Amino acid sequence: MKIALLGYGKMGQIIERFALERGHEIVLKVTIDNQEDLTESNLRKADVAIDFSAPDAALGNIYACFDANLPVVVGTTGWYGQLQEVKNECLVSNNALLYGSNFSIGVNLFFHMNKLLAKLMNDYPAYEVQVEEIHHIQKLDSPSGTAMTIAEDIIANLDRKSEWVNELTGTPFDDVLKKEQLLIESHRIDSVPGTHTVVYSSEVDEIEFKHTAHSRSGFALGAIIAAEWLEKRQGFYNITDIFNFK
Repeated sequence: MKIALLGYGKMGQIIERFALERGHEIVLKVTIDNQEDLTESNLRKADVAIDFSAPDAALGNIYACFDANLPVVVGTTGWYGQLQEVKNECLVSNNALLYGSNFSIGVNLFFHMNKLLAKLMNDYPAYEVQVEEIHHIQKLDSPSGTAMTIAEDIIANLDRKSEWVNELTGTPFDDVLKKEQLLIESHRIDSVPGTHTVVYSSEVDEIEFKHTAHSRSGFALGAIIAAEWLEKRQGFYNITDIFNFK
């Protein structure tokens, strides 16, 4: 499989390593320093594109792939406000896109178990819930896309919560939290790859459900697996579509 890498920072370099180990070929690398190489003719040399760029670059990269009829896997977050618009264009133009807030197999298992736990906790209103996420200081968006997915899945399965709010540690947070609001507490600490925790607390005890990434390797391998899955498909997909969780 021939791959175009859109974004060649730390994640892009790890993705390249896994791609080569699995017998794939990197035919294009686009960074902030060579945006002029993001052309239709260059993209058409690839079988699939993988985007781990930046929130302000993702939409342009996606539409460039659509113009080239190139399937694209998007790991960049921070652009989900345009998700419906992108979905519509993908389907109308008969293209293929797979996106996800986190491509790690472990995190996707965590997502599934988080939904099951929220359904169970729906019957126990004595427990208050919040989400905590910790990432490296270079992370541009807050909360993380993974934390947003976790929170939205809790809201979908826990009747007493209807919206999430975000507090980034070290920045002012003057809002008074309402009972129906779910707090996502964000921390930015040195080189932490990603830690996500769901905490259910009552007066008598606390339940803590946590996923800790030891490195970016799990994200990178998941992105390659997603690209292999998407290569021959058309349509608009989420990373959860490649798993068969019951």
